[in-house]
Amino acid sequence: MLFALVTAFALSQAFRTVAAIMATPLQADFGLDAKALGLFAGAFHFAFGAMQLFMGIGIDLHGVRRTVLLAFPVAVAGAVLSAVSTSFGMLLAGQVLIGIGCAPAFLVCTVFIARHMPPQRFAAISGLAMSVGGIGLLLTGTPLAWLIEASSWRMGFWVLAGWGVLAWVLIWALVHEPAHPTDAGRKKESVGQALAGFGTLFTLPHTWGILLLASVGYASFVSLRGLWLGPLLIERHGFSLVQSGNVALVMSLVSLAGPPLFGRLDPGPATRRRWITGFTWLVAGLFAAFSFSHSAVIDVVAPVVIGLLSGFMILQYADVRAAYPASMTGRALSVFTMAMFMGVATMQWFTGIVATAAQAQGIEPFTAVLASIAALLALGALAFVWLPGPPAQK
Repeated sequence: MLFALVTAFALSQAFRTVAAIMATPLQADFGLDAKALGLFAGAFHFAFGAMQLFMGIGIDLHGVRRTVLLAFPVAVAGAVLSAVSTSFGMLLAGQVLIGIGCAPAFLVCTVFIARHMPPQRFAAISGLAMSVGGIGLLLTGTPLAWLIEASSWRMGFWVLAGWGVLAWVLIWALVHEPAHPTDAGRKKESVGQALAGFGTLFTLPHTWGILLLASVGYASFVSLRGLWLGPLLIERHGFSLVQSGNVALVMSLVSLAGPPLFGRLDPGPATRRRWITGFTWLVAGLFAAFSFSHSAVIDVVAPVVIGLLSGFMILQYADVRAAYPASMTGRALSVFTMAMFMGVATMQWFTGIVATAAQAQGIEPFTAVLASIAALLALGALAFVWLPGPPAQK
């Protein structure tokens, strides 16, 4: 059942990273500048993040299976709309629909694991699920670049729409959610009560540090892999679309190893938060060094290293799992996921503005983009350290 759910997550991983390979042909077809490109890449993540709270309520009230089966056809419709788009507005609308349809994709996996797997194995199993779901990243590397060069970017969306149909059928056929032990004798909540339950999370002081770091950590990886990597290699070093796709493929392959690796290395609640802070600072430093490099070797190697280190973010899921009582786990994970993807949308939109402003000032745009990502990571780490932490975890 978990594998079937992960197929939907893998598709959402593909959708959120298509911009890195589609950027150049989309710019040619629609005359997009860097700001518009950032808006295109961010539209998926804004819709995805904005829907997390509602998907969390859906899971609480109706379960994992019903929620994902109801939402996912919207993603397929969005892919079809994107494939037939004749204007930038239609393309954006398609991205929004894809974001809405994919919104429960990873949340259903983490809630399923939290409810039905041993708590001490949460990080390891979540890391494995994230790694398998990362297959979607592989498809938006070299394979998508080949497909676009052989046909067009529109064919990429048609292929992803077909994958969406297959994933929906697999979930419908295989996923029959077992009863959760705490469901026995529990009165079903109304939508209003569920919303009030989410509101309670924001009254807990340790929520804010968790959410602020969540909003920049994964966003840094996706903004590089899913938006700026292809244009950087093509415009800065003259790489072809397939060559940049090869680098994206290697970065994605390496990133698959990170979540299960860090899941197995999880030090436990006593030192986990120090690990999270330390690795955030390390990745911020890599982005800072990367921003001022104009060496092709460094610009190829640095994303690969960042891809591997991005796996430490699975420790944040374990931190959230341990920071709240079992009755709040599903809601806490959905709010955490909302912060992650609203952060992705904001960072991609913001870095598009940064790139446009840098070009207007005669500054190399990728230097400005990568430096701004480094600064946001540093601010997220400071917030995580300075704001109140959760009660002592055991």
